[in-house]
Amino acid sequence: MSDKRKVDGKSKDKQLDEFRVDDKGKKMTTNQGLRVSEDEFSLKAGERGPTLMEDFHFREKMTHFDHERIPERVVHARGSAAHGEFELYESMKPYTKAKFLQEPGTKTPVFVRFSTVAGEKGSIDLARDVRGFATKFYTEEGNYDLVGNNIPIFFIQDANKFPDLVHAVKPEPHNGIPQAASAHDTFWDFVANNEEIAHMIMWHMSDRSIPRSFRMMEGFGVHTFRFVNDEGKAFFVKFHWKPKLGVHSVVWDEAQKISGKNPDFHRLDLYEAIENGNYPEFEFGVQIIDEEDEHKMDFDILDPTKIWPEEDVPVKIIGKMTLNRNIDNIFAETEQVAFHPGHVVPGIDFTNDPLLQGRLFSYTDTQLIRLGGPNFHELPINRPVCPFHNNQREGYGRQTINTGQVSYHKNSLADNTPTPASEEEGGYVHYPEKVEGRKVRARSDSFKDHFSQAVLFWNSMSDPEKEHIKAAFSFELGKCDSKDVRQQVVDMFANVNLGMAQEIAGNIGVKEPTEGGSDITKESPALSQLNTAKTPESRKVAVLVKDGFNDSEVNKAVKGLEEKGMEPEFVSTKQGPVSGANGKEVEALHRFDTADPVLFDAVYVAGGAEMDKKFMQNAGHYVSEAFSHFKPIGATNEGKQVLDDAYTNEPGVITEDDVNRFVTRFADAVSQHRFWERETV
Repeated sequence: MSDKRKVDGKSKDKQLDEFRVDDKGKKMTTNQGLRVSEDEFSLKAGERGPTLMEDFHFREKMTHFDHERIPERVVHARGSAAHGEFELYESMKPYTKAKFLQEPGTKTPVFVRFSTVAGEKGSIDLARDVRGFATKFYTEEGNYDLVGNNIPIFFIQDANKFPDLVHAVKPEPHNGIPQAASAHDTFWDFVANNEEIAHMIMWHMSDRSIPRSFRMMEGFGVHTFRFVNDEGKAFFVKFHWKPKLGVHSVVWDEAQKISGKNPDFHRLDLYEAIENGNYPEFEFGVQIIDEEDEHKMDFDILDPTKIWPEEDVPVKIIGKMTLNRNIDNIFAETEQVAFHPGHVVPGIDFTNDPLLQGRLFSYTDTQLIRLGGPNFHELPINRPVCPFHNNQREGYGRQTINTGQVSYHKNSLADNTPTPASEEEGGYVHYPEKVEGRKVRARSDSFKDHFSQAVLFWNSMSDPEKEHIKAAFSFELGKCDSKDVRQQVVDMFANVNLGMAQEIAGNIGVKEPTEGGSDITKESPALSQLNTAKTPESRKVAVLVKDGFNDSEVNKAVKGLEEKGMEPEFVSTKQGPVSGANGKEVEALHRFDTADPVLFDAVYVAGGAEMDKKFMQNAGHYVSEAFSHFKPIGATNEGKQVLDDAYTNEPGVITEDDVNRFVTRFADAVSQHRFWERETV
């Protein structure tokens, strides 16, 4: 700016000079100027011990991070939510004294918030990203929050590095670009210089990071927690949500197009499913390891970058959650809900997972800035269903009107009430784990294996899934300007699979690594989405119709698809009534230009006697787009004219004139979700 405004004889630029800081080449300090000797690990009692409250560096770093955004969440800003209930199948009494897990048939109200992680509140739903899966159980003993993700592990091992991770993946600070995307230099520079992230990146580059729907993705508690039973015996436990509809994803080209056609795709899908009575259902599972078996695995079970393979530690299904009511107000509920992994009930406790330990501090600190003060628990969506009594008073947003003159413990004026409850009276008692060790900033050696489970994940993928992972790496790294960063990442992932790294290197213009690979051959079939549940239920089918269609047969076919659980919607060259050959009408909800084929799971071309050039062109686009995304395609009667010879005998392309046979075959094709055989041709 050549014409700088003058203030007190100085230009605006000169006035700001004293505030400009270049950190390059400097030693790290706290905000008080104290030099920092270690920035990787939080202060613990022993290498595998709990994080200590006196760790002022961690608290300063995390507090600053928690307060960086006003007022939306720093991460998980874009959310969608619903109400429901959890019903217990099987008593967990041998493992935990948590009341809501005691009697089969017990129903507990829940509130669930799904979210993306990296993007801001107004970003797109279909970004390649981790999805949050947070559940608030309103139990009779208080609120229990299971705050997890749709991926069972995390990027880092210690909460002290969480601000660094998010700073790296967020839009770059010099220009605020890119939004809701990890395909940029700073994120991949972080990846290349923090090998503990390797396993998570394999998941992040897989189809798991672009789910078809919130209703079709798994949820995980991520961390290792403890169950504690009435006798005081403890067990290590991991939590799982398994969708009844199976685990399904979109393809990357489709995700990018959906983002342009409907950036609220996931939010709308969840809302419409509940409004239509297609209530999302997730079965609740637990993996349990006896305390005495803590060190029997070939990895540290407290490491948040590791899974417990389901083939080694089976998932016991103990209940089901049904989401059956939409929110009434997105701000009052979805935005103001406050989750916290420290909101537990008797019978559920923590472990010394250093990422979990840091979250136990961070979440309360975050709510203080985001919701304006310490009374966020009094907001209707956060308020427990059971009474609560303590001596906390005043503060921003106070709603409770406490009576009486006493607000302290111990007291005589109110007979020393409210009084702490004994364990027998339901008082929460922490598991008396023995803890001893020197105060250190360090990581246990048992956390230092960063590649074996990344290899396990790769080995467990089907051929199509492996191709998608390589394509995702190539796309993301291809967006990085720094060739050095691209080279570092390729060299790093040669440790997972040399052939994979070499192919990626060839795609992005860097040197192919010559060393790497792994001798690990173990697989976990549960990790592949191809081994998930397959059903046509609630799948959206575009039915392409034109005036003069065979109304008796088309209506019969549509009814048959509905009876199979699908949701057919008519699409034509105009919205409104479309007349059949016998005078019966159907209502076209969409024009071709208002509902793109990427918004549907399958396409059924019914056609009509009056198909013109415009209809044929638009229907041809629908078929071509759906075919390129490996989706099921069906056609009957005149509709078969839209399918040229290129689609003959292709997998997932169903052409029939017999309606009953068509419905049966098409429903089976829709159940398959995708036909990856087309991808290899």
